Amino acid sequence: MGVVNVTPDSFSDGGVNFDPDTAAASARRMVRDGALIVDVGGESTRPGSEGVSVDEELRRVVPVLERLPGVPVSIDTAKAEVARRALELGAELVNDVTAFRGDPQLAGVVADANCYLCLMHMQGEPRTMQAAPTYDDVASEVAAFLEERLRFAVDAGIDERMICLDPGIGFGKTIEQNLELVARLDVLLALGRPVLIGFSRKSSLGRLLGDAGARTGPLSASLAAAVVAYEHGATILRVHDVREHVEALTVATAF
Repeated sequence: MGVVNVTPDSFSDGGVNFDPDTAAASARRMVRDGALIVDVGGESTRPGSEGVSVDEELRRVVPVLERLPGVPVSIDTAKAEVARRALELGAELVNDVTAFRGDPQLAGVVADANCYLCLMHMQGEPRTMQAAPTYDDVASEVAAFLEERLRFAVDAGIDERMICLDPGIGFGKTIEQNLELVARLDVLLALGRPVLIGFSRKSSLGRLLGDAGARTGPLSASLAAAVVAYEHGATILRVHDVREHVEALTVATAF
C-alpha cells in the first residue's frame, strides 16, 4: 500500500503531494513501482495534529481521486461524507484510524458500499496520543480492542472477509511497544483477519538509531521493519517508498 498524503502537515511528506496533479502523479508512480493500492488521505494524524473540517478534507482529496480513474485507491478518513464521496469516485477500501469511533455514520457507508475496510488501534487521539501511552500487555490489549471493533463492524453489516486490522504503529505507543507489536504479531493474527503494518518512516525508527529528537526514520530502517513485519505474518505493508520496499520484499520472499 503506497501512501499519498494530500496535506500540508503530515509527519514525513507534508506538502509534497498537496497539489492534486502532483498527488495523482505520485499515486500512478507508486502503482508502476509495484503498489497494489494507494492510500489517499486529506487529514494529518501525526502526533500533535489537529483535525480538519469535512469540507476541507473533501477539497483536498476529491480533485486527486478525480484524476485517478482505474487506479486502485483506498481513502484514509474517519468521516462518513469523505468516505462516501471517495467510494463514488472509485475508492475500494476505507482506512479508518478511529475504527468507527470518530463518525457514527461511517459504518453504514462502508456496509452499503460493500467495500474493503481497515480498522486501526489508537490510544487517545492524534493531538495527545504520544503524551504517555501505557499498557499492561500491549499486544493483548490491542488485539482485544481490534476484536471488539471487528465485531462492531460485522454487526453493522460489513462482511468480515472484507476487513483487515492495523495495530496502529506510532499511534499511542512507545518505541518498545511498537517493536513488541510486530514481534508478537501472532496475537493479532489469531483474530483471523489480515494485518496491516505501517512502520514506514515512523519516528520510532529514527530514535531507535540514536536520534532522540527524530521526527522520521530513514529508509534503511523502514525497509528492515517491513521485512521483519512480513516475516512475522503481516499481509499489507503501508509504505512511502514503494519501489524500494517491493525490491526488499522480493528478495526476502526468495529465501
